[in-house]
Amino acid sequence: MVSYGLPILYTLALWWASTIAILFLDGLNPRTFKWSMGGATFLLGFAIWGLLETRDSVTTQSAYCAFGCGLIAWGWQLMGFYMGFITGPQKGMCPPGTRGWARFIAGARTSLYHELASVAGAVILLVLSYGHDNQLGLWTYCVLWWMHQSAKLNVFFGVPNLGEEFLPAHLRYLASYMARRPMNLFFPISVSISTVLTFVWAEKAYSSEPSSFIALGWTMVATMMVMAILEHWFLVVPLDTNGLWHWGIKSDAVPAASVMTPVMADLAPLCIDYIETAALPTEGLGERAEVEPMMRLDVPQGHSLAFNGAF
Repeated sequence: MVSYGLPILYTLALWWASTIAILFLDGLNPRTFKWSMGGATFLLGFAIWGLLETRDSVTTQSAYCAFGCGLIAWGWQLMGFYMGFITGPQKGMCPPGTRGWARFIAGARTSLYHELASVAGAVILLVLSYGHDNQLGLWTYCVLWWMHQSAKLNVFFGVPNLGEEFLPAHLRYLASYMARRPMNLFFPISVSISTVLTFVWAEKAYSSEPSSFIALGWTMVATMMVMAILEHWFLVVPLDTNGLWHWGIKSDAVPAASVMTPVMADLAPLCIDYIETAALPTEGLGERAEVEPMMRLDVPQGHSLAFNGAF
């Protein structure tokens, strides 16, 4: 069991620590973002070098190294998005009355450049590892990519816990593209796909020789997918999971009830109107945030505005 326990603990530690680090850096003054992104770019260069050095190696050390390098590559993509360097052409709130495909397209435009950069990153890792024995960095990147895409689609289609309190001030407009609903049809599909993949990869790890490269690699990939499944369930279960991430949230961050929140699904149509629960910081949102029409509605009894779950 130790042979599987160590890679599981390694995966959990990197997953938690990297999430905390990104949350913390995103919560700092925007003037620090260029330095944070510069540091992340340096780490990205180191990760690419590490993948090149280990792509023909199937040792224990190369498995841990390639996994960490894949995680760094995806972390760079996340920082580029959440710090506002690589987002999309749509940088304002969802226009009131927008529904259906128009709303989906508007939402996709908020992260279009990020999505293209993510595809480019996957292609680069594929080129670097294609035909080589160690492709663990590519697998890690793709699992994290799937986690993020699936979570974004679920909060777009509607879940109870949106996690919008984790959005930095300059991206608060993204909350207007989210929907609060008890469930959506895509949720069971996404969780089922992830669960099947987890069992397949766990079986590959278990059927391989303990402590071998294959066993280590599939154990770490399967563990990361388990984290994806848990994060998805955090979107729908009535539990406060914010304690997992509070180390990364600055004490002076805007509380959850201070953001412009979507109206509950039973109060509004598919496109979002807004509830103004408190003063919304407009720094970094642009001029539109000051003139965007709002509705002030009373929140029905039993509908909490205390959100949870990692976005």
